[in-house]
Parts: sequence; C-alpha cells; structure tokens
Amino acid sequence: MRSLYGIAFALAATSALARSQHSAARTRKSLSFGPDIPHASFTVAPQRYTSFTGGHSRSPYDVAREYVNNVLARGVPNGLQFIVRDDSYTDDATGVTHVYVRQLVNGLEVADGDINLNIFKGQVISLGDSFYRGPTPEFDGHPTSHSIDQHTEFCERLATRQRVAQSSQVVLDNQAQPYAWDEDHESLSTNYGINCNTHPLRQQSTTLAHPDIPEPDPRRAALLFMIAAHPDHGVAESLLSNLNAEVEKISVAYETHFVGEHAQPMAILSNVPGTVNPVKARLAYVQSPESEGSQKTVLHLVHKLEVEMKDNWYEAAVDAKNPTIIRSVVDWASDSPVPTHVESDSKPKGTYKVWKFGINDPSEGERSIEVGPYDKWASPLGWHSIPAAVDPSLKGHSGHLRDEIVNHTTTFGNNVFAHEDWEGANNWLNNYRPDGGENLEFVYKYFPKGDEPESDIKPKSYINLTVTQLFYTTNMVHDLYHRYGFDEKSGNFQQDNFGRGGRDGDAVIANAQDGSGYNNANFMTPPDGQNGRCRMYIWNTASPFRDGDLEAGIVIHELSHGLSTRLTGGPLNSGCLGWGESGGMGEGWGDFLATTIRSTKNYSDYAMGSWAANQEGGIRNFIYSTDLAVNPSTYKTLDKPGYWGVHAIGEVWAQILWVVSQKLIEKHGYSDTLFPPQRLENGTIPLGDFYREPTYEGAPLVPKHGNTLMVQLVINAMKLQPCRPSFFDARDAIIQADDILTGGENACELWSGFSSRGLGPDATLVGSTPWGGGIRKDVSPLISLFHKAYFD
Repeated sequence: MRSLYGIAFALAATSALARSQHSAARTRKSLSFGPDIPHASFTVAPQRYTSFTGGHSRSPYDVAREYVNNVLARGVPNGLQFIVRDDSYTDDATGVTHVYVRQLVNGLEVADGDINLNIFKGQVISLGDSFYRGPTPEFDGHPTSHSIDQHTEFCERLATRQRVAQSSQVVLDNQAQPYAWDEDHESLSTNYGINCNTHPLRQQSTTLAHPDIPEPDPRRAALLFMIAAHPDHGVAESLLSNLNAEVEKISVAYETHFVGEHAQPMAILSNVPGTVNPVKARLAYVQSPESEGSQKTVLHLVHKLEVEMKDNWYEAAVDAKNPTIIRSVVDWASDSPVPTHVESDSKPKGTYKVWKFGINDPSEGERSIEVGPYDKWASPLGWHSIPAAVDPSLKGHSGHLRDEIVNHTTTFGNNVFAHEDWEGANNWLNNYRPDGGENLEFVYKYFPKGDEPESDIKPKSYINLTVTQLFYTTNMVHDLYHRYGFDEKSGNFQQDNFGRGGRDGDAVIANAQDGSGYNNANFMTPPDGQNGRCRMYIWNTASPFRDGDLEAGIVIHELSHGLSTRLTGGPLNSGCLGWGESGGMGEGWGDFLATTIRSTKNYSDYAMGSWAANQEGGIRNFIYSTDLAVNPSTYKTLDKPGYWGVHAIGEVWAQILWVVSQKLIEKHGYSDTLFPPQRLENGTIPLGDFYREPTYEGAPLVPKHGNTLMVQLVINAMKLQPCRPSFFDARDAIIQADDILTGGENACELWSGFSSRGLGPDATLVGSTPWGGGIRKDVSPLISLFHKAYFD
C-alpha cells in the first residue's frame, strides 16, 4: 500500500518532491475559511403548498416568491425580505426552473443567506435554505448578539489538530505508513501559516480598527485584508507600519449606474497594494454561529470584497466595525499540483495534430490529425471567430465593426484564448500564440527529449504544440459540457452568448507553461460574465521536464472547477465551493469527470496525474478502483489524519462517484462516445444510439448507457444542490436528478453504489469543522437496510 502522498492536492507535489532530487514546487498562498451555517439544509420533496393558482401554467418565479413568503417565512415576525436573482433560469433539457433567492436585511444582502428552489410543473421539488431568521440588527456594525470570531476559532481548532498530528502516526490496515504523520503535520502547518499567521493584526486590532471613523471605510478593510493575504511577509509588514498613509493612497469611486431598488453602490478601490485590478467593495451581512453547538446564527456587517491578485482571486468578508477580523474568505482560484450564428460549411475547418480527446497523455497513444471537431450549436462560429463587439483584441476600436465577425488564425476564439505565459504575468492579451494561417493548420513537431538533462528549456521548444493541445482540449471540454447542459444561461464560458441568456465576456484565458511556478495547475472561477483563468505549468519531475498541458486529465480537472462553481448556487455566486466538504467535492468532480472521459469499454483502474508527476500511482492517496483492496476509501475515511484538505476530501468523493457510475454501467452498458448527438440547426436533437426513445412528448432525453447517464446525472445534480453542499446534499441531488430524468428507475443502483462506500441513508456527520473534519458514521452496506430506510 502506498504512503499518503497527496494528502492535499495543493501540497502533495511539494511534499513528494522535497524528498526527491528535483526542486520543490512553489506553494501558492491561498486563504480559505468561513463559518458553517448550522441550520442550512437541503430538502428533497419538501412540504407541498397547495394554494397556488394556475397549476402548471403558473410562472415558476411566482411559485418561488409565494413559497418563500408563505412556507419558509412562517414564524418569522416581520417576514423575509429577499430578491430573486437574475441568474435564475429554466433548464432546456429537463424543464426544471432553478430559482436563486438572496436574503436582504436593512436593504443589504446577506451574502450567505441563500435559498435555491427547484421548480417543476408548478411545484417546488427540492430546495436549499441558509436564510437568517434571527432579530434584525441595528445598522451600526454591531452583531445581533455575542458570537464566535470565526477566524480565531478556525485557527485555534487548526492548532489543536496540528498537535494531534504531531503526537499520532497514521495506521491503515495495521500497516504503519512512513511519512504519513509527518506529511499531515507539514500540510497542517502550512495551512496554519497561510491562514493564521496574522498576529500583528490580531495584537493591534483595537488600534487598527480605527473606531473613531464614523462610517465603515472600504479602503481600510481592503488594505488590512491585503496585509493578511499578501504572499510577501516583508511587504505586509511595511504596509502595516505605514497603515494610515497607505490607506490615503487608495482612491475610491462608486458605480452608481448599477444601483437598483435593493442594491448598494459598489465602491471601486484603485491603488490597493498587491492587486492587479481595482478592488470591488460593498456593504453586506454575513452569518456566524451564535455559540459552539448552537443552531442559531448572528449577523455581522461586513465589507464584501472582490480582490484580484496575481495568484489569487478572493471573495472576502471583512468586518466593517473591526476590519482586522476576516469573517470568511473564498479563493476563486483552485489548485491542482502534485506530488444563433451558424458557421458556414464553406469556411476552412481547423486541423490540429494533437492527442485526440480521450487520450490522457503522451504515454497512452500517438497524436493524430483532428479536423474541426467543433459543435455547430455549442460553438456556432467555430473555434477561431468572435463577434467584434466582444473581441478583447479590438477593445476601444470595435465601434464601426460591432456587427462584424472577426476570424482569427491563432489559438484565439469565442470559447478560449490560449497562449504561452513564460513570464507568469497577468498580461495575457498579446502573449505568443501559434498561427495556423488562413487554412487553420496547427500541425507541429514534438521534441520531448534533448541532450540537456532536467532542462526546462525543452518544453519551450515545442510551445506551438503545447498551446495547440491546450486550445483543443479546452474547446472539446466546452462543447462536451454544453451538450450535457452547461450552456449560456447556466453560466458557461463564452465571449459571446448569442442571445441565449447568461452574461457575455467570459471566455477562458488559458496560460500554457505558466512561468510562475512548477508542478501545478489552477483555475480561477469568478461569477458569470468575468473571464475564467486556467494556468498550466511545467513539471520538473522527470528528465526532460514534462508539460502539464499535455496531460488532458489535469486540464479537464481544472476546467471542471468552472463547471461545478458556476452550476452550484447559480452562475453569479462563486462562493459556494470554498471549503470543507463542498470545497472537496469541487475537486472530486474534476477527478471523476477526467477519469470518465479517459475510460474505455474494457474496465480499468486509473491514477490521477501520474504522467506529469512521473509517479505510477499518481498524486492521490489511492488510484480510482472499484476494488476495496485497491482503494478502500469510504465516507468514514474523511475522519482520518491527512483528509482535512479539499483535495483529500475530493478524492473520496470522486471514488464514490466512480463506484456509483460502475453500478449504472453494469445495468445499462457502456457508450464508446461521451458526446451526445449534435443539435440540428432547427434546435432538435436526434436520438441516434445515444438516447432512449422518449416516453411522452416533451419528455427529457435520457442517455441509454451507464457512463453517459452518470455524467448527465452529475451535471444535472449540480444545478439542483444548494450553495455550500455537503456529501449528503450532493448525493440526494444526484438521486433526485435521476427521479426527474427517468422517474427514479435507477434508485436501487444509486443507493447501492453510495451505500457500498459508506454514504447510505444511515450515514451521519457530527461536529463538522471548516476544513471538513468531524466524526462520520458509515452506513451498513446491506441492501435490505437502505432499501427499508429509503422506500418505507
């Protein structure tokens, strides 16, 4: 059995490489913590409300408003104030309307007060609810009552966990694991240092808070946050020693044209040290538990900040009364280190010499010439054309070309801008891209070996191939996920949405061979309408060095962060998968989808990241396998040392999904292609050998094979589940997705798969922590038990 390399995906490469002859990867500083909302819930088949008029014809948005006002607001003295967010939408494939509701108190948003209602045929079929239901606070920055300082509690509990790791050694199956406790302690120490090493702020909190300032100052909040978040300790100390002078250097402007009936002006803060773009700030409330073990929460007035840095993109809640206190923070960047326009057929299609989609890396097959495989519905302009009005290369010069289509001959198109980034900088627009000429021929040589051992120059010699491969893989993932329902209205990544809903202007910015580090990959997912950012790196784990852009599984994992973040909680809420089990599942979905895409009809176990990391077993604790002797992970595994981080949590979730998927394959068989049939120009979708014959007119299309059905259920479930879901919530959403799609015909297989890995109906979690800790109970795997629990 392998030792616990890869305890956290973000730190595994550093730990493993530190023991090898190669230089260690740079660890990116990333703050991420926040409170558990103890009363938050996800309910399938909730209480029916029968006083609606109009039946199926009633607007789902009216149904949502009436349900919140008449069911969820019962017992609340002054009712609930809220807005229905404009990123709510109806899924074209299932007919389910996903309505996202944000709570208001004193006219301000409660940033973690969310309700998502899933409405089908005039009824609420499931909902997530984290609304605050306590007394309304005075607008003075004081909490509604005494509460926990979330950051202090987080750090105290993390320090306790460190001490436990120091005094314990991991034993699995009665075999002592070399380095296991050491790696756990090292990872915990790094996490503590990243999130908690802000003692100067805590020691001077009274002075730094500046209580004499009559109005909350977003400049001060932003600067104090940057002191905690800045990766250079020396810079942070300098800012701290000159705090008041640095605050005065920050200029403020207000975007009043975005202010609506319930919105607050957005402060735009320029010249904030350490940022690459102006900081956005607005007043809001956030919740925290009233006391340990309490189901009640209290409200805190905060500055809600969006802070874009070179290596991070933060959404932070900084206390307005005492801005030395960070109430919560989510990094939209996720790491993956180790160890109606119709394209004319007359236009040339691109040709790409690449490892075909489904080949994971250079060790698994040869390159081939792939010809214009784009989807005419998902990518109606092809992969190299953009309407001039949204083409960033024409910014400031497109006025007279607004109705024109710009045809590029480089790796630059409506879905992705792919290029080298050897400098590791944020100046991406004019970076080098291979040019395929007017015939769009991207055919280049590959030189993986050279005379210079361990040379980082060799990957640069085939940069044309690298960027082409990254461009190809990213476009294929875009088109594949679009066919499964990650479309414009649900928040996908496109520069132009062609009037189909959602927000334009967010094609993926894809950096190949990013020079800011080694042995890593990450993806930044801001809300819909802002570009996603994918950064791939060279890996110095072999001689010559290997290029992470060429391992499709890593690229797919990163791009899948964009999928899960945009679908969970709605396209405009990027803070739903920040930490704990929800953050872990954000990692797990990426592993599961990458593994499913590379899988074949002949079953095999798979490792994650093995080629780039030059480790046969990959960068996870275990390879993905249905065999308990090969991969023993169950829900209870999360209680073990080494499983505190999102990457370790994620591999358990991916393993569970992999097992569930095989149950569906056993029942329905395997499809050799994951791609559903391409939608025709009239908008209809042919059944082919992919979909079953619909049982009634207007019925959602059901994939007939197990592997394609599982992908559809996973993606549909992301739309159903609440913000900050638990394993239980995500499991229940998958089971409900099957009920919507098939009438529940796969309930037995789904429950069997989940229960076999400990996530049956009797599974429990007591004492959850912000990093995913707690005491879990696995369900008995006996089928009779979960059948009785679920069907009785």
